[in-house]
This record gives sequence, C-alpha cells and structure tokens, in this order.
Amino acid sequence: MTDILSETVADRFLDGRLILQQPRQGYRAAMDPVLLAAAVPDCDDGKVLDLGCGVGTALFCFGKRMAGPALYGLELDAIAADMARQNACENNLADRTTIVTGDLLSMPKALEPNSFDQVFANPPYLEPQTGETSPIADRARSNVEGAARLKDWITVMLRMTRPRGGLTLIHRADRLDDILALLYQKAGEIAVLPLWPRAGEPAKRVIVRARKGVRGGTTLLPGLALHGPADDPDGRYTPQALAILRDGKRL
Repeated sequence: MTDILSETVADRFLDGRLILQQPRQGYRAAMDPVLLAAAVPDCDDGKVLDLGCGVGTALFCFGKRMAGPALYGLELDAIAADMARQNACENNLADRTTIVTGDLLSMPKALEPNSFDQVFANPPYLEPQTGETSPIADRARSNVEGAARLKDWITVMLRMTRPRGGLTLIHRADRLDDILALLYQKAGEIAVLPLWPRAGEPAKRVIVRARKGVRGGTTLLPGLALHGPADDPDGRYTPQALAILRDGKRL
C-alpha cells in the first residue's frame, strides 16, 4: 500500500484555486467533499473539524471560502494525513490548519470535545458485506464502514460540536432514515438537501445539516440537480452545480 500511495497526482478543485496531491491509484476525492464543504454554514471565526479528512478536500474547500476559522482534520490513515499537511502548505493554509492522525473510536486528546463551531464528515457509504470491496486498502476503507459504523460517526460529530453548533454530513439517500434516527432528540433544525444526478431522477445522495442541542423540526430543502437533462449527450453539470464545484459558492 505504501508504494501505491507514494505515487501522487495533483488534482484541481474550485477551478484551480485549490490543488491537492492525491494517491494516483488509491482513493481520490472528487465531487462529494466539495459539495459537503459548500453546505457547511458560514463561520467567520472559531474553529471547524473535518472527521475523516483524507487529503483535506472538504476541509480546504471550506477554508478557501471562509478565511477566518481555524481548520482541524482527523484522519486514520497516516499517509493521507501527511498528504493533507502537505496540501495545507501548498495551498497557503498551513498557518491555520491542524491535521491529527488518529481513530474517531479513540479520539486523540488534541481534539477537545464540545469545542468546534462546525463539524462535518463524508463517512464511508457502504455497510460491511453490502458490495464489492476494492483490493486497494485505502479505497476500501473510504467506501466501506470498518470498525466505526455510521452510529459512531454521528455520535462523535455530536460529541465534538459545541452546544448549538452545527454538524453537516453527506451520505447515501437510502440511509437517511438511519441518520435522522441517530440525530433524534440530540440535534434540531435539521435540513435535508437531496442531490439528484439529473432532474426527475431519484436522489442518490443527501446532505444533512443540524444544530446540536436545539429544538426545531426537519426541513426538506429544494435540492440540487447535478447534471443536465438525460437528452444532453455531454452530461454537463447544471449552472447551479458549476457555481459550487467551479466557483466555490455556498450550497
């Protein structure tokens, strides 16, 4: 695995305003962490935490949008964490970035509970035994739950968020009921944003946003169609999606 991950490629995000070194043959972040970062509420100061930050895609997309808050990332894989630190340096974000190598099931003492204004995550989408597992270890770990299950991710997100702070995650639409159940009576003002591959098609992803320890019902937001109509032969992004993926606009 080390030999594979030592071979990196530079990928451009936000129309080249963010350039990240990623494994050439391992897991490479694409659209989802960019959408996740765009959905995190504005935060002019304080500090934010990306759980399972990988090479820093969501964390640094957020950091390019919001110049004030301190940026923290937790990453299990030491090589990916080192890449995140390198990416922080190469994108002029090192002075306000802290990447911690560790396991969310045994949170490092460097990350203090109840202290982050915003916590966000892009957890593995698949439960164990529910599909093919990639032979590349870091790709399998990014896509399929390991010892940390969805319940653990949300539990830790709630634990790390300050009272009345926000948490945001992106996940599969067919696991929305699990997410809402895990947030029940622990967070309020929940907003669910469907992500449609194309207009008129069922959502495959959802972004869920909530506030810790507050009351308030659940709102189903209008949603975002990522690509144009099915008869578009080029499968181009919609203008709304391009404004986020290319221009870094808030979702």
